[in-house]
Amino acid sequence: MKRVAAFALLILLVGAAPPPEGVLTVHVGNVRNAKGRVHVDVCPQAKFLKEDCPWSGVAPAQAGMTTVTVRGLPAGTYAVQAFHDANANGKVDRALFGLPEEGVGFSNDAPIRMAPPKWAAAVFAFDGRAQTIALKLRYFL
Repeated sequence: MKRVAAFALLILLVGAAPPPEGVLTVHVGNVRNAKGRVHVDVCPQAKFLKEDCPWSGVAPAQAGMTTVTVRGLPAGTYAVQAFHDANANGKVDRALFGLPEEGVGFSNDAPIRMAPPKWAAAVFAFDGRAQTIALKLRYFL
């Protein structure tokens, strides 16, 4: 009887455990060349367009398409911001008037019109499991 009770308790405890956090795979297209790396940030709304998003991933740049994996992402709504860090300095280099010198892109290929995109254009739902999205970088110089 004690074994049955212990087994039932174990099932309850396992069932009450939080679901495992998921993996987001981002296919970043239109990468200009194989210099440096491609950096991806996954941001909740409060961190969107900032440098301190809680989840990120990096992969060596490959001309055309680079795949970046972000692990440990809980279910929620997010926006992805990505850039081709060609000189591997960890930031988006900017030219006169703040124009990016390196390729940048956002989830849903959110449009960039004289300013960064709005949250509503880049947001997507993540269910906490494995998911794949794709976006394209845009180069302005």
